[in-house]
Amino acid sequence: MPVTDKDMREELAAAEPARFWRSLEERARTPAFRRMLDAEFPEIAERYATATDRRTALKLLGASLLMAGMGTAKAAEGIAPYVEQPENLVPGEPQFYASTLNERGYGMGVIVEAHEGRPTKIEGNPNHPASLGGTDPIMQAAAFSLYEPTRSRTVLKGNEVATWGAFQAEVAELRERALLQGGAGIGVVIGPNTSLTLQRLFSQLQQAMPALRFYLSDPLAGTPRPYAVLPHFDEAKIVVSLGADFLGEGPGRLAAARGFADSRRVRAGGQRTMSRLYCLESIASLTGAKADSHLLVRPSAMDETVARLATAMQSGTGDDAFTTALVRDARAAGNGLLFIAGERESAFVHATAQRLNQPSAGITHTLIAPVATAPADSGSLYDLVTDIGVGAITSLFVLDCDLMHSAPADLDVGAALEHVSSLYHHGLHVDETARKADWHVPATHDLESWGDLRAFNGTASIVQPLIAPLYQGRTIAELVAALTGDFVSSSLDLTRATWAQLDDAGWRAALKGGVIADTATSAISAPPLAEAANPVREAAQIDVVLTPDPFLDGGAHAANLFLTELPRPLTKLVWGNAAEMAPATAQKLGVVTGDLVEIGIDKQALTLPAFISPGQAPDTVVVSLGFGRWTGEDSDTVGTNAFPLRRRGNAWLLAGAGVKKGQGSSRIITTQEHHAMEGRDIVRDLPLAVIADETPPAKEPPSLYPPYEIPEEAWGMSIDLTACIGCNACVAACQAENNSPVVGPDEMAVGHDMHWLRVDRYYAGDPEAPETVFQPVPCMQCEDAPCEVVCPVNATVHTHDGLNAQVYNRCVGTRYCSQNCPYKVRRFNFFQYQDFDEGSPLSLLMNPNVSVRERGVMEKCTYCVQRISAARIQSEISDQPIADGAVQTACQQACPTRAITFGNIKDKQSAVAREKTEPHSYALLEELGTRPRTTYLARVTNRPDEDKGNG
Repeated sequence: MPVTDKDMREELAAAEPARFWRSLEERARTPAFRRMLDAEFPEIAERYATATDRRTALKLLGASLLMAGMGTAKAAEGIAPYVEQPENLVPGEPQFYASTLNERGYGMGVIVEAHEGRPTKIEGNPNHPASLGGTDPIMQAAAFSLYEPTRSRTVLKGNEVATWGAFQAEVAELRERALLQGGAGIGVVIGPNTSLTLQRLFSQLQQAMPALRFYLSDPLAGTPRPYAVLPHFDEAKIVVSLGADFLGEGPGRLAAARGFADSRRVRAGGQRTMSRLYCLESIASLTGAKADSHLLVRPSAMDETVARLATAMQSGTGDDAFTTALVRDARAAGNGLLFIAGERESAFVHATAQRLNQPSAGITHTLIAPVATAPADSGSLYDLVTDIGVGAITSLFVLDCDLMHSAPADLDVGAALEHVSSLYHHGLHVDETARKADWHVPATHDLESWGDLRAFNGTASIVQPLIAPLYQGRTIAELVAALTGDFVSSSLDLTRATWAQLDDAGWRAALKGGVIADTATSAISAPPLAEAANPVREAAQIDVVLTPDPFLDGGAHAANLFLTELPRPLTKLVWGNAAEMAPATAQKLGVVTGDLVEIGIDKQALTLPAFISPGQAPDTVVVSLGFGRWTGEDSDTVGTNAFPLRRRGNAWLLAGAGVKKGQGSSRIITTQEHHAMEGRDIVRDLPLAVIADETPPAKEPPSLYPPYEIPEEAWGMSIDLTACIGCNACVAACQAENNSPVVGPDEMAVGHDMHWLRVDRYYAGDPEAPETVFQPVPCMQCEDAPCEVVCPVNATVHTHDGLNAQVYNRCVGTRYCSQNCPYKVRRFNFFQYQDFDEGSPLSLLMNPNVSVRERGVMEKCTYCVQRISAARIQSEISDQPIADGAVQTACQQACPTRAITFGNIKDKQSAVAREKTEPHSYALLEELGTRPRTTYLARVTNRPDEDKGNG
């Protein structure tokens, strides 16, 4: 029989019990032991008194062994592991399932990796039109949201724990009373959705209770339109953005990013043309950063500027360099012209864009009917407050919305909810709205749910769960079904009923492929839009603009610390929001970064720290929404909630707001302080006309290091800076794949971030209207690595396939390698960042193929060596060489624009080898002679003042 820890303890104690326990107790009381405890286990040190008993001493002496031995995650309470191994399940081998994530009501197709029933990693579904195999940071962080510790776990009646059965009984009584009055007095608040199952249930509910009223809560809703625009970038020669961040926002952003990048992917031996992008914008955006010609416009002047542009397009002459060049190119492009209006721009801008697009309708774009719909006669939140005030609504269901967080200040939702007799709340967290509710029902996460969603083009797909609900969660469909009198059907039953036309084979095909065939919305003719008048904007000294945070959205992901700590693409801010402004605006206000700024409107004022951000429009202050949301008893709010600044009809541009310097300053946490390249040749530009010369790439400089023999594959990477849009999907994917921890604001403030990959952002030109460039920087995997020669314990070594590896159990934390690395891509684990609490649900998140590091070791990018090893094992089993493309790094797989190419550079026919022979391929800081395996393709530009190159 094997000897257990208990046997060993008993044997030791039995041998000389008195001496054994006396020595333990004496050691536990020593200052040295206390210092060791403080250093090694700071989180728990304060829980233990200096006078430690025998049991506690034994716990502490064995703690390090217990922590080191935690290689597998313990199932969360309430989830039992399988007793009999399921068929076709090989322990240790991941399984992959197609599913769909809900992003503001729209479906994003994903492939989910699961280990023994634990979803751990999200990838894009190549079959799904909304993702095309790519992802964004929100999708990458979905698994974190599943295991997020502050999620609501139980049904609550007031502050008391209740059951789903008790809630159903309450709803049944309410329904019986309501049916007598046709549903009068009942209101249901919903968010935007595209689910056909929900739409079917809403219709059933309205038929049963015609007097029941629906209200739509969409704090990020843009200008309503009777159509949606689907761009065709492969046909567009000239693209004009009118305040549209189509690369960073909207349900079709990943598809737009792919199409736009493909239209500009220039190679010496292949495509020689690229589209040209003109951009008018007020807020620095990912789309503006990729523009070939860029014009910053004050938000209050956008309508006037668009009107002048439309006049110039008609007359053929412009009144400034930007407009003149645009008109010239637009006329040359013919029907290859595409105008895209921003979701939050005025009706006038949308009407103008449609009119200018008419000659290219059906060529550079298609129009479809809106995909997201609401029940007939749905009201707004203003209608809800009015109806509650007159007693028309006495029972209210709030489904997955936090009205208390996102309501504008002129709408006293809190007071209104106090006058509702019965308030029922459904959501992932016990948020501020839930705290006011009589009943709260936990929501299921997308990865725990059955359902359906439609993509931006109408394509339907099934939401398939990867795991049984961790807690007592229910879907919105189950709550609405209960109101219709169906207390039996599960979310799976409800979804199958919607898609009853699919037989078993069709259903399995929909689950396996991730899409339901032939469900895309058909094109429509452009509906006539009323010729919107050019609105006259109020003149203000400073325009204040609100915008959704790129990761937290409007607060839906506020509890996701994975996203809270991810650097914002342009500002690199983490753990909070700020009042962002251009340098000249800051000078006018007399502030510098960190100074407090007061923003007031109608006696409502917020105080935020100022942040100088080149690329914002003049006389404009930008504030991100989504921060300051309270998500539970164990959570802290991060940043400032800016929703109270909003007013009816004044949701995005705050007319009449005042801005002034406040008293004092506040900490701003950003991961990049340098805006310029300091004269170094870091990000290279190459005009389109030059690449056609097919200049061979520069030869590698000579090296004093001896060459390495690479007997097998030689892995390398190439990153196309023309295709990179700076979205940070690669950074999020690297963190999710490699178990990198969240370290918190204090550690981020002193530069102790643990992201193995970063995306540097640089500015060039005029600080008030600069060009913005991005550069992903992983470990360069140097052939002649400066880090290797200085490690005193041989912890950083060269592998047989040329990787610069880090051996964690050798590392003693000297950090010499980091000092010697010119690229600064190594991360030192200063503290116990990982949550090793075996009861924490986050332990279920860990990728078992990557070690979970403790404090005191150096970490870095490994080219996802675990994926390389898996491919090598399969190669050996099949006795075939590893095929090109068989290994994809996490960053490569996540990239929506396919900017990253990875493979065996010894195979001259491989994609990465061909990329490295391009004339615009270069190595970062190649003059140092480190011979990096990671190289870049210079950013190819197509500015109007350069040779057009548009064919």
